[in-house]
Amino acid sequence: MFNIYFQTSNFFTKCNFHFKHPLFIRCIHGIAHYSSNLDSNQLLSELSKNGRVDEARKLFDQMPYRDKYTWNIMISAYANLGNLVEARKLFNETPIKNSITWSSLVSGYCKNGCEVEGLRQFSQMWSDGQKPSQYTLGSVLRACSTLSLLHTGKMIHCYAIKIQLEANIFVATGLVDMYSKCKCLLEAEYLFFSLPDRKNYVQWTAMLTGYAQNGESLKAIQCFKEMRNQGMESNHFTFPSILTACTSISAYAFGRQVHGCIIWSGFGPNVYVQSALVDMYAKCGDLASARMILDTMEIDDVVCWNSMIVGCVTHGYMEEALVLFHKMHNRDIRIDDFTYPSVLKSLASCKNLKIGESVHSLTIKTGFDACKTVSNALVDMYAKQGNLSCALDVFNKILDKDVISWTSLVTGYVHNGFHEKALQLFCDMRTARVDLDQFVVACVFSACAELTVIEFGRQVHANFIKSSAGSLLSAENSLITMYAKCGCLEDAIRVFDSMETRNVISWTAIIVGYAQNGRGKDSLHFYEQMIIDGIKPDGVTFIGLLFACSHAGLVETGQSYFESMEKVYGIKPASDHYACMIDLLGRAGKINEAEHLLNRMDVEPDATIWKSLLSACRVHGNLELGERAGKNLIKLEPSNSLPYVLLSNMFSVAGRWEDAAHIRRAMKTMGINKEPGYSWIEMKSQVHTFISEDRSHPLAAEIYSKIDEMMILIKEAGHVPDMNFALRDMDEEAKERSLAYHSEKLAVAFGLLTVAKGAPIRIFKNLRRGNVLVETSGRLLKARENFAIINKLLLYRENRVENFVGVVGV
Repeated sequence: MFNIYFQTSNFFTKCNFHFKHPLFIRCIHGIAHYSSNLDSNQLLSELSKNGRVDEARKLFDQMPYRDKYTWNIMISAYANLGNLVEARKLFNETPIKNSITWSSLVSGYCKNGCEVEGLRQFSQMWSDGQKPSQYTLGSVLRACSTLSLLHTGKMIHCYAIKIQLEANIFVATGLVDMYSKCKCLLEAEYLFFSLPDRKNYVQWTAMLTGYAQNGESLKAIQCFKEMRNQGMESNHFTFPSILTACTSISAYAFGRQVHGCIIWSGFGPNVYVQSALVDMYAKCGDLASARMILDTMEIDDVVCWNSMIVGCVTHGYMEEALVLFHKMHNRDIRIDDFTYPSVLKSLASCKNLKIGESVHSLTIKTGFDACKTVSNALVDMYAKQGNLSCALDVFNKILDKDVISWTSLVTGYVHNGFHEKALQLFCDMRTARVDLDQFVVACVFSACAELTVIEFGRQVHANFIKSSAGSLLSAENSLITMYAKCGCLEDAIRVFDSMETRNVISWTAIIVGYAQNGRGKDSLHFYEQMIIDGIKPDGVTFIGLLFACSHAGLVETGQSYFESMEKVYGIKPASDHYACMIDLLGRAGKINEAEHLLNRMDVEPDATIWKSLLSACRVHGNLELGERAGKNLIKLEPSNSLPYVLLSNMFSVAGRWEDAAHIRRAMKTMGINKEPGYSWIEMKSQVHTFISEDRSHPLAAEIYSKIDEMMILIKEAGHVPDMNFALRDMDEEAKERSLAYHSEKLAVAFGLLTVAKGAPIRIFKNLRRGNVLVETSGRLLKARENFAIINKLLLYRENRVENFVGVVGV
């Protein structure tokens, strides 16, 4: 009877009759009527196994008698085909449900992406007292792996032990996979090594994949070697896993060997294997090999193209990434939410706003603008290109903002110099109850350092510790910089000493921090310790060293460091290094040597270099060279008032009144105004700002009275005001008065009136130039025996903290 059916079926196939043809249906009906139930079940099973489910259903519907095997065959056929609706319908109609009936339905759900429903049916099966088979347990364990349901997986493991199925090949493999996917690698290893010696390739692959997915790449490589040594063949699941392990630790050489095994095994054309190979080569920097595999692929796989673009972006080939994206678009390859972030990252680096706007339009057209990862990348792209208004617009349209959304915008404001706005956004982020991460905290520390808002920075530091977000090297480095820039060296060194690992940025931060706080010799000590620890300095490190030598007057030491840059470390001096050297020589009065260095520089002098030289000439009275420096600075920065003011003062000191007047007329004609100097002090979360001879403050009378007391004391200590710091068009009495009521002194007097005993007085100043308070503070120190309150004065200027211990109030 079995052969009769297939002969009939083949006849109708050769005659091009469809199985729905009436004559074919009558033949099936006849076979079903005259055959025994056993023959019909055999026929039904064969049709199902061959994928001819519609024919099997016709036979099933015509069968006059259906037993439990008949129902199970059809339920299993629909379940394996993925037609879960029909499988469930037949399951509900079957008169008798046994363990095979339940197992067919459960396995069908688990295999076809309905893991939750599969586990629910398994629980119902359990409640009905049906005993699952090893295949059922394997299916539900796979569902637990997919959903990372460790507790449920452990319960199934216990049940498998109870019914003595834990050693079964299907169950054991499922358990290894489940524990691996749930990040319980020790349990997975124990089960794997407990298996008999004759493990199959599925079990080896499950363990290898577990190692790769849990970051144990070296163990994954060792597992792959042992698998090969035991003669186990790899497949299209094994190779992607071992290539992932190679990628994560940049094991390029071993990855190439695996590529050889892939070619020898015949899996080269497999799209999953090709995708893993492209990813491995691209991330290891061999973009040529990655591109060769991509170009030879028969199918345009979006995952491979994404991997290629990510590799280009990672290794700095931004233009190539954009070319690949353009080709993807032209070839109608389905661009997804993994493609856009990588492309937008390359645009952020290329600073090409026009193309960025075009990609933004494409995300809107394809509907991916609503995807959070794409929106976050758009915020980051616009912010890094300086278009903060567009970044804010995209940010505001994100419905469910996460920490990456906030971090992208906060970072953008910090990088573009809007530090106060960045801190305001951070406060809004905390109000929205978004958890902190290391990246946003690092940016906030940088903003606090620029604004020197130490109390706010301390609060963020405390919140970060409480958040248990873990430490990140960049956050710790930013924290060192913040404390150092705010004059809190004790806190900076405490953070530095507590770091488990330090890189060149960590050492540079502490070196620069000590240099900025006037501790040049200590700064050099840290550099020596850095070299002993085997850390190679970079260009920024040498800027810190030269800065330290400049302010400590260590000319020969600074020259030695400068010469060692290229000779010892192969670092070619840049304009910033030359500016530091000119500043170093200028401060020491070696103006001729500074000019000689300027004339033999390998780089074109920029504004910073001319500023350093002009300042040195102003201090040491070298009018000829100062005039040259000033005129060159005016050419580079015609709107900057600094060269005009300094040149005017130098001409006045030299008695060249006409030249000084000419400079002032030029400023007036060009609409250039001298930036007014002002100082401020923070008290109880309120900022008090002062300008020279300012009497608008509510405590003005008390402040001026305190200044008069201070001036009496410092005059007794031998202080004579330097009139070179006063304006030229004043009489001597007016000049002395303007210096006495300088903005810095007003701020100090206010601090002495309001700051508690022993607390530091933190004065902030907008201008770097001027030594009025420095000179005054020195005299205050000499007269300290006449004071009753001991305070510490910190004066914050551009790139420097003047630290006066013992500055006191009357």
